[in-house]
Amino acid sequence: MYSKSVDQITILQGDRTKLKDLLRLRLIECGWNDQVRYLCRKAIVENGHTNVDGIVQVVTPEARTLIPDVVKRELLQKIRMSLVQQEKLDL
Repeated sequence: MYSKSVDQITILQGDRTKLKDLLRLRLIECGWNDQVRYLCRKAIVENGHTNVDGIVQVVTPEARTLIPDVVKRELLQKIRMSLVQQEKLDL
């Protein structure tokens, strides 16, 4: 018998592309990409970071806080719906 986490991983792999596309679309719609682009430029100018790893290390914490709660909730709801549907199929 499979564990619940294995089932969840299987479900998410099937819906992963759809979820990633939805997230990408929502982040573009809310202007998050532009904000992160600005943060990257700021990190380069102010901190002198010239390699990608340095920029990512500086920008990631703030970029995560800039993701709107409504986007997080929508994505979480979609994941939950997928899991519920899979549970129904397993019965």
